Amino acid sequence: MNKFNLVTIVLSLTFATSCKNEKMTEKKIIQAPIAQKIPKELKIHDDIRIDNYYWLNDKENPKVIDYLNAENEYYNTLTAHTKKFQEDLFEEMKSRIKEDDESVPYKKNGYFYSTRYETGKQYPIHTRKNNSLDADEEIIFNVNELAKNYDYYSLKGLNVSDNNKFIAFAVDTVSRRQYNLQFKNLETGKIYPDVIENTTGGSAWANDNKTIFYTKKDPVTLRSDKIYKHILGTDASEDILVYEEKDDTFGTFVFKTKSNKYIIIGCHNTVSNEYRFIDANQPNNDFTIVQPREIDLEYSIAHFEDYFYILTNKDGAKNFKLMKTSVKKTTKENWIDVIPHRDDTLLEDFSIFKDYLVLEERNNGLNKIRIKTWNNKADYYLPFDEETYSASVYPNPQFDTNILRYSYNSFTTPNSVIDFNMKNKLKNIKKEQEVLDEKFDKNNYKSERIWAIARDGKKVAISLVYRKDTELNANTPLLLYAYGSYGSTVSDRFSTVRLSLLDRGFVYATAHIRGSEYLGRDWYENGKMFHKKNTFTDFNDCAKHLIKNNYTSAKHLYAEGGSAGGLLMGAIINIEAELYHGVIAAVPFVDVVTTMLDESIPLTTGEFNEWGNPKNKDSYDYMMSYSPYDNVTKKAYPNMLVTTGLHDSQVQYFEPAKWVAKLRELKTDDNQLFLHIDMETGHGGASGRFDALKEVARDYVFLFNLERIVK
Repeated sequence: MNKFNLVTIVLSLTFATSCKNEKMTEKKIIQAPIAQKIPKELKIHDDIRIDNYYWLNDKENPKVIDYLNAENEYYNTLTAHTKKFQEDLFEEMKSRIKEDDESVPYKKNGYFYSTRYETGKQYPIHTRKNNSLDADEEIIFNVNELAKNYDYYSLKGLNVSDNNKFIAFAVDTVSRRQYNLQFKNLETGKIYPDVIENTTGGSAWANDNKTIFYTKKDPVTLRSDKIYKHILGTDASEDILVYEEKDDTFGTFVFKTKSNKYIIIGCHNTVSNEYRFIDANQPNNDFTIVQPREIDLEYSIAHFEDYFYILTNKDGAKNFKLMKTSVKKTTKENWIDVIPHRDDTLLEDFSIFKDYLVLEERNNGLNKIRIKTWNNKADYYLPFDEETYSASVYPNPQFDTNILRYSYNSFTTPNSVIDFNMKNKLKNIKKEQEVLDEKFDKNNYKSERIWAIARDGKKVAISLVYRKDTELNANTPLLLYAYGSYGSTVSDRFSTVRLSLLDRGFVYATAHIRGSEYLGRDWYENGKMFHKKNTFTDFNDCAKHLIKNNYTSAKHLYAEGGSAGGLLMGAIINIEAELYHGVIAAVPFVDVVTTMLDESIPLTTGEFNEWGNPKNKDSYDYMMSYSPYDNVTKKAYPNMLVTTGLHDSQVQYFEPAKWVAKLRELKTDDNQLFLHIDMETGHGGASGRFDALKEVARDYVFLFNLERIVK
């Protein structure tokens, strides 16, 4: 046996009863992988930490790959009896999806664009039709053909020039979100030899139809730090650097205004923004700054007639307000209010049309869509009746139109794409999501919103959905999900795959904890930096509320979160592990302090205003007090499934790998602890629509196995 004690197979076979029907099956016994302990001393602020598993950071080390493969072998062996269930569940979820599906076409610059799928195919086919939906279909990209020789394939950034002749597109075949930007002639089908490596995929065409601006990443940190100008048909080595973001806490991006008048370069971190612009007809001009960056001044811009419209928190407008300024006088002293700040309403976004201003707001946690005419003769909200739901405005590329396209759905209502006439207030449902299951009836399900009281007295919303015939009691299995970072608010949306959970007696719930903007900007501010622990205690207090009110019990309560939500999973079980029977932590950000001290790790420097900079002692001490990896102790932990991807660019694979290794060392229970590493993908998981379902089936079967549900 090698020094890692990676895989020990017991030669004898033992008999075990299956989960529910007591059918006898043969199972191999395999010992959990034990990672070698190689102490590494980490010292800062006169504090010394010993990281025994730091060596796992080096994926070029064959022993690291051996260890990861051993974890996969351990998972595969101990879950072998569930493989058939996973396959059946995958087929069940797949069967609800309309495989030969198509998006609702949208019109832009004389063409109707849509995306469709064909039966049995993993990837979309991007098409367009000239001027009429009855015109012949032109296939822009058949991604199934492009992806056939790759384990992972992501196509993004489709951007057509104003003359409709050229398209920019970006491809990632590694799953590290480093895209190669390329160009295609839509008239001849020729793909140009221009290949620009290591971009974000975003681009903006100038109005000359040959000049294109794009964003490049730092090859090590993956920070978006440079904007280049490229001339179609020339070698990328000749491209001109037009902007470099030298502050390593900022990233940069480029886009073209909906009016087609300006090319905009944006710069951002979590508490500050800055924009600069040029006339899209003059791509060789120098960029003019809108408003220089200031700490805690956030703003974004759109163009209409002679003004830039600005969504901003200027002058203490925590929930944001809408302002405008002349394109000739753009600095903040010239900004004037259009929609003033409101203490009870978060202004999330806005869309500009020739005759209308559309506002996306959030009040008491719920989406609102508000429509105003520029002449102030109309000002009204779209009516939504359900207790909790999700509504959002589409990009709506047409400017001179009365039609607003938006989507609506809820936990129980499949998604609809709706065209709303802002003039006569009539709506046209362009598409309703089909659920290809004869047994499905949305009236069989119930959603509700309840409020838990956090330990500091704050009310925290919990959205739930379950079958009406599910009995709610201490024996009811319940999956509680949350994210809770970056102000990202989890919408209460319909899911066809979730039906497999609900139809087997589960309740599904989302905790709208601090760190999101569910209840406004303050809700986010009180869940970040030195208030981050509110995120964790809110989640646990929601769990306690559900148990106290007999929705479930600790023996049947499960928690799930991914990325920053995986940090949440690690923190909640360090604090109160006894609340949960099982936890699913996807691509979890769990080694907070070590990662945030290493500025070579992708995306670290841009995160300082979210978590803190541990080079400052006060931030270090606070982050150390909750960092999941640093706070693993000798105690019992729930059953756990931890997932990651070897090529993850946002949360490096070694964070969950180290965390699991330390948990194996210290936990005092006999509960399941699995680490599943996808050796081909990164942060977003599989690229194909069906492969993604297999990941959900894997996670659900983990829960079903714990609940002794076998079909």
